[in-house]
Amino acid sequence: MRTILQVTPYYPPHLGGLERVVENLSVELARRHRVRVVTTVLGAGGAPRRTEGPLAVRRHRAVEVAHTALAPGLPLSLLRAPRDAVLHLHCAHALMPELVALAARLRRRRFVLHFHLDVDASGPVGRLLPLYKKHVLARVMRAAAAVIVLTEEQGAFVRDAYRVPAGRVHVVPNGVSGRYFMPERSPGQGPLRLLYVGRLSAQKNVARLLDAMSLVRRPVRLRIVGDGELRPRLEEQARRLGLDGVEFTGGLLGDDLVDAYAGADAFVLPSDREGMPLVLLEAMAAALPVLATDVPGNRELVGATGLLAAPEPAALAAGIDRLAADPGLRRELSRASARAAAGHAWETVAARVEAVYAEAGV
Repeated sequence: MRTILQVTPYYPPHLGGLERVVENLSVELARRHRVRVVTTVLGAGGAPRRTEGPLAVRRHRAVEVAHTALAPGLPLSLLRAPRDAVLHLHCAHALMPELVALAARLRRRRFVLHFHLDVDASGPVGRLLPLYKKHVLARVMRAAAAVIVLTEEQGAFVRDAYRVPAGRVHVVPNGVSGRYFMPERSPGQGPLRLLYVGRLSAQKNVARLLDAMSLVRRPVRLRIVGDGELRPRLEEQARRLGLDGVEFTGGLLGDDLVDAYAGADAFVLPSDREGMPLVLLEAMAAALPVLATDVPGNRELVGATGLLAAPEPAALAAGIDRLAADPGLRRELSRASARAAAGHAWETVAARVEAVYAEAGV
């Protein structure tokens, strides 16, 4: 039995796909190993700062500056880890990669970098992001014993953009929990019940979805499950556009989230870019027809399984209308979703991650 440190700036109940990936992977690995999640208190609500057991969580006090978690006590957890522990970094934000790389160097240990998403610049500090990627993040990625990516397209990107040697790049897709698997859908009567699940942030571009809803001609009701800094602006946009059929429910977890998938007729994801969106996998496991923007991350996962639309409101609206008008298409896409999701169980994904550890010699 080994000790595995899962290092992430955010962890449930903080809402987000990366957070739930870390949680599910940690739960599965803890069946065979000692897993310690090293994270922060950000978005944790009233969750305890420390838990024990085969899956132990240590949350460090932190502040967030420019979408970056600053946790002064976190490096101590890295330095105090057992010398033979696996350092598994989940990377989609700045600063955490450098801390893990430094701790690994000081301890003369190797580490695994799990690359979830290449984030775009935003906000006043965003102009520094290209320099950070070129001169800091690229060095960290090349220092990793292995870089786990979610898709072949993402693998080509990290080899080209960050010059990571091809032999260190391993494709391991995200997984989906068994609780989301549902029977194939039979189209019902009434307005199409469309579901979105995810953060209300710039990258997800829910504003594009609302603009699309204003162009939809068929009867459609949209449920938006999620929260984030853009929620007040998006609610105001929905009011301004007169979208009476749009409901904001806030973030949902556990059985409430499963029920949201069960109560939908189709799923939509209007993002600008993704790594491998967990919500799409969950929707596919729930046998929902899926419609997503034709962007990296969505493109490779959806493929022939669902509908892809150009990332602009008119194309998205046309896709929604097509789903609403064609029950036969929804039945066909429901079947395709269920088939595609079957190979993404978390136990399979965890076994592939363990194989990366072995091949990288960590």
